[in-house]
Amino acid sequence: MVASCAGKSAFRLAGPFDAWLLHRNLTWEMTRRDVLGRYRGANFGLLWSLISPFFMLLIYTLAFGYLLKARWPGTSGNMADFAMLLSLGLIVHGFLAECLNRSPMLIVSNANLVKRIVFPLQVLPWTIVLSALFHALANSLVFVVLNYALRGELVPTLPLLPLVLLPLVIAALGVSWLVSALSVFLRDIAQVTGVLTTALLFLSSAIVPVETLPENYQWIFRANPLTFIIDQAREVAFWGRMPDWSGLCLYAVGALVFAYLSHALFQKLRRGFADVL
Repeated sequence: MVASCAGKSAFRLAGPFDAWLLHRNLTWEMTRRDVLGRYRGANFGLLWSLISPFFMLLIYTLAFGYLLKARWPGTSGNMADFAMLLSLGLIVHGFLAECLNRSPMLIVSNANLVKRIVFPLQVLPWTIVLSALFHALANSLVFVVLNYALRGELVPTLPLLPLVLLPLVIAALGVSWLVSALSVFLRDIAQVTGVLTTALLFLSSAIVPVETLPENYQWIFRANPLTFIIDQAREVAFWGRMPDWSGLCLYAVGALVFAYLSHALFQKLRRGFADVL
């Protein structure tokens, strides 16, 4: 009896991570199907996860690097340096944007699962976050290959990139639980997320070096939750410097608090999902 109570308490404390404790195989299987389903029927299959980021990087580089002549302070000023710095910004933004854009329809589009009392709905946000993480890692592979091909350089701190992204992954889980739960009752959220992800891109350091902006506007970019992660990703993957560990720890703590609160709200609101759907 005591052991049973202790086990239940442990699962409650696990909160956002109970999917790993109770439904790990289901989570992996649904993630695998989500990733493969996106490319089902395509001649190149999973290769599109590598081809697409390459073309997106090419378009942004031509638009901002070639046509608008944007350059990054501290670099040699060539196009290769700009493209690689831009690539890291797009990787970080693309990860959160995919989670945010897919979350509003996550529960709504799975009404059949909602009405199955035994199905663990808390697994669903994990699937889109892990799927987005797969694509972020694929984009990172493209970065590594292009960086070596164009600049002939692989910095020793590159393996730290997953650690830099980890706090953002936790925050993305919180975003997915929060947005997916609220969107069941507020369908207009789906119309806002596209605009929000665009704002997160252009009001971050993904494309524009914050230090080159007027001081009166820098706070807007630094308040963007993507800016810090993008800057730290560039530190370890491009500049070859150690990240701001204290800043990452604070970010991770904030992300954990947000994830726990979002998970608790999701679990509370899920009781009404079936009635609305």
